[in-house]
Amino acid sequence: MSVNKDLDQVRAAAQALHGAMSDAAAKTGGAIKADLEAAEKKAKAVTESVKASIGAQNEATKKHLKEAVTDLEAMQKHAAEALKASGQAFQASIRQTLADARASVQKVSEAVAAKRSAESTKARK
Repeated sequence: MSVNKDLDQVRAAAQALHGAMSDAAAKTGGAIKADLEAAEKKAKAVTESVKASIGAQNEATKKHLKEAVTDLEAMQKHAAEALKASGQAFQASIRQTLADARASVQKVSEAVAAKRSAESTKARK
């Protein structure tokens, strides 16, 4: 499997995770807690996928992927906090979890762009 395909799969997984968080945030009560637990597990899996793909990348791509890992780890932390919280604290944690998920997708997309840019530069030489 090519590194590009790996990065595309990582990006798709991060986008799916963001979608799951968006769906969870729209729910109320016990349903959101179950979705949060599932999203937290997905976030761990996506984080591991991102970490596994870092080694084979150029420096610019690595930078974006490392930033994505930071966002994914923050997302896991905020999701765990949300599971323990209620009221305003719960809502704040949900908003932050969603923001972290969105940021991780952005960073993975930037990594994909950096990878493609580096490859197109090599191809022109």
